[in-house]
Amino acid sequence: MTPVVLICGDAPLPLALGSLSASSAPAVPEKDDFDEVFSKLQVTPDPRLVVVGSDAAFAAALTRLMRTERLHVELAYVAERRSPATDAYQLATGAKAASVALEGKAREVPLIRDDAGIALVGAATLTGPSAGELVGEAYVDDTRLFSGVAPRLNVAPVPAAPGLRAAVDRRSRWLPRRWVEGRAVQLGSPEAALVRDGVPNPRMLKRSTFYRHEHDWLLVG
Repeated sequence: MTPVVLICGDAPLPLALGSLSASSAPAVPEKDDFDEVFSKLQVTPDPRLVVVGSDAAFAAALTRLMRTERLHVELAYVAERRSPATDAYQLATGAKAASVALEGKAREVPLIRDDAGIALVGAATLTGPSAGELVGEAYVDDTRLFSGVAPRLNVAPVPAAPGLRAAVDRRSRWLPRRWVEGRAVQLGSPEAALVRDGVPNPRMLKRSTFYRHEHDWLLVG
């Protein structure tokens, strides 16, 4: 295994990773920002990509691996602090995450993506315009989550089959979310605002689907 590091934005680089080959990218990398690091991975035996940054950066890396058919590349995540992605996959943070990135073993986990071809690593939320109430109907597989009006729809990956879970916020903050697991969640709405891993979608949606990709990915942890 040969790790290659991608430092996103101003994320601090743990000392344990300081001697490794590293590339820099914006806080939320786009397609061309992966050219340099992918060139390194191309000539690296048993490649492992270590992403240092936020959930959005981690999701961008997984999205590029999926779209370029590089899911054989092991993917490690070094976050400075806890996040929806570290919680979803029970990952360490900080210096401990750096040690895991170097010494940990990779395991296959379901890859959750949406109908726009963007991977989800931590959390997605769907609301109405201006974070208002969400109007529509949503299902996880054959289970209806809601029909009518809901405060918000939450979607998150899980590290084992079936792959994802979804829940509708309850109207009272004292009531716990009721998560439903499945392979896919579908929403139909007159107008819905989507935020994936902290990144708002640029336009409102009438339909949104998250589902398990046909291939798994290799998570180090």
